[in-house]
Amino acid sequence: MTDFFRTRWRGEAPLDRLFWRDMLLVGTILSVASSALALVLLGLKLPLWLVLAVHFLPVPYNIFLTIAVWRTAEKSGGFKAQLVMLGSALWLVATVVA
Repeated sequence: MTDFFRTRWRGEAPLDRLFWRDMLLVGTILSVASSALALVLLGLKLPLWLVLAVHFLPVPYNIFLTIAVWRTAEKSGGFKAQLVMLGSALWLVATVVA
């Protein structure tokens, strides 16, 4: 598991895999699942602090993925890397706000 984080932090993971699979697919699924669980907890009238904690639980992971994408994109350079960096920033905003 630490190898997963290490390779992404060092920018050694392939950019396409990092952006499309790790960030957009897995990261989005985790964020949606967390939000859905938070809504269930809200419906059960559990304390608001708990609902918010569950909702924002994936944010540190999402920030990690965004930074990893930026670090990897900076190494590869080019127009595609710039688009991926922009997409990852917009994705992070969307997952935090939604």
